[in-house]
Amino acid sequence: MKTDPDKLKAIHKVYQEIGPYIGLGMQLAVTVTIMVFLGIWLDDYFNTSPVLIIICSFFGVFAGMYSFIKSVIKSGKDD
Repeated sequence: MKTDPDKLKAIHKVYQEIGPYIGLGMQLAVTVTIMVFLGIWLDDYFNTSPVLIIICSFFGVFAGMYSFIKSVIKSGKDD
């Protein structure tokens, strides 16, 4: 089965354009998840449940969103 070179070039161009955005959602989720587990561990260590879970969770959301927005703005300026 033979493929059309123009079709392959079009597919390559699409993947090249969306490439920077593919990992952003995963990066946000991983940042929040790591901070939640850090909060759980710190709460167990200092016996302060659920204070540090809440603080770390909010920090993870804010840090993840900051990184997400910064990456989107940076990739938008590259055009």
